[in-house]
Amino acid sequence: MNDKISSPVDYGGIQLKNRIIFAPTTMGLKKDEYLKKLQKIACGGCAMIIIGDVPVGRGGFGQNLFTGKGQEYYRTLTETIHQGDCLACAQLHQSDSNFRSMIKYIPGVLSKKISMEQLRPLLNKEVGPYISEMPEKKIQKIITSFGKAAVQAQTLGFDMVQIHGDRMCGSFSSTVFNHRADKYGGTIQNRARFAVEAVREVRKNLPDIPIDYKLVIRQKNPDYGNAGVLPEELEEFVPMLEEAGVTSFHVTLANHSDLSDTIPPASHPVFGGEGCFLGYCDMVKKYTKLPICGVGGLTSPDFIEQQLSSGRIDCAAMSRQLIADPDWPQKVIENHPEKIRRCIRCNKKCLGGMMEHTGVHCIYEKGMLK
Repeated sequence: MNDKISSPVDYGGIQLKNRIIFAPTTMGLKKDEYLKKLQKIACGGCAMIIIGDVPVGRGGFGQNLFTGKGQEYYRTLTETIHQGDCLACAQLHQSDSNFRSMIKYIPGVLSKKISMEQLRPLLNKEVGPYISEMPEKKIQKIITSFGKAAVQAQTLGFDMVQIHGDRMCGSFSSTVFNHRADKYGGTIQNRARFAVEAVREVRKNLPDIPIDYKLVIRQKNPDYGNAGVLPEELEEFVPMLEEAGVTSFHVTLANHSDLSDTIPPASHPVFGGEGCFLGYCDMVKKYTKLPICGVGGLTSPDFIEQQLSSGRIDCAAMSRQLIADPDWPQKVIENHPEKIRRCIRCNKKCLGGMMEHTGVHCIYEKGMLK
């Protein structure tokens, strides 16, 4: 029996009906198709869906929280999720891409001299100068936008917000990208300041809303990830975020390297196993009593039940598994694990679709596996 998976939990001030969360995922799908996927996942029994990359600003690509069209879009998303007896969380996101620097790569991309795989490391190289040279006036404007975006998100039906710690927050936190000499650079206290002030801004505007933080960890020897913080910096970083108003942590590996590291296939040399990022949860748990959500190749009900029962994690987040089988939670809760379509972590149509800009899909959808 999987009693822990099916049990309710107070996740940082929000009551979840069970312990399964759909991890933030940029699907790259048209609205109607995206809504159908969200509806299936919500009705499949998970407790909460985190909508990834909800921009805190008014510009950039895609929908935002401040235009009529964007507000209609996000309101439709939350209504669709709620109809499935599921909660909705907005992952508040500020890109760390230098869009001006991107212009020089456009001819190469259009002529196909630069592939999308080649473009990613080129853009990552631009992050350091962008973060290090950003005027403080612009920093303050972005920080203020987190609070305004949180208010809009709540108005549009989101039950919780998550601060995306793997974009601008993570880049400010990292010595790889942050070479500033002012109050936003240097020591871990200074490098954490951007993330801490973003959280405080949300808390100031919404005193009661639960605030999740996507806490990303950079690993050395072997090196993985470039944004985020090192394990030895967690002792100072975690309490600062907690004091600022964070109510729970979503813990994973830092990004800004190969996507196959943060979305690892089963063949990955380091992260090929079940629960591949849960070791980072162990590190964070030393410094907080707040709820922790783990993620990383989670597919097995028995394994997840064990991690929850031991207290290693409080919730389990999945993306690829719930795309492969949206009914995973219901099948587990009803004690029919043999009916699960198990994600085999091949990355063919999910990460592959993301890289090819055809949208996130699954091999099961295409009839490639039965």
